[in-house]
Amino acid sequence: MIAVGVLGVLAGLGLAASWMGDQSEVSLLALGACALSIGSLTAAGGIYLKARLLETPQGTAADAKSGQRRGRNGCDTCGDTPVVNCKVHQVHLCADCLSDHYDFRSCAYVPSTRRQVSKNSASKSMAAKARG
Repeated sequence: MIAVGVLGVLAGLGLAASWMGDQSEVSLLALGACALSIGSLTAAGGIYLKARLLETPQGTAADAKSGQRRGRNGCDTCGDTPVVNCKVHQVHLCADCLSDHYDFRSCAYVPSTRRQVSKNSASKSMAAKARG
């Protein structure tokens, strides 16, 4: 689709250049302008479709709730150290996931109370509870 658009742009430029000759016609200029604009629109549409195909789907908070069980130590989306908690959606988010989730009209954010717990300290605390 991109290649077809580029060919349309080149045809439009060729028709516009032929208008500048000795026996010029106004209709050639209009036809060249139409071919140029349709060709550029087709190329832009091809670039858009290619970008949409390459885009990776992002899961939403509802998908995370219905899917696998989320870890309780990190970000609900990616598992990294959470920074904020969305009170509306009840989702803990890291700085990277916050930019995807941000909606100023409906979300209310507070600092997250979750902290990233390493596996060694978690196993030590469980061992201490078992002893005492």
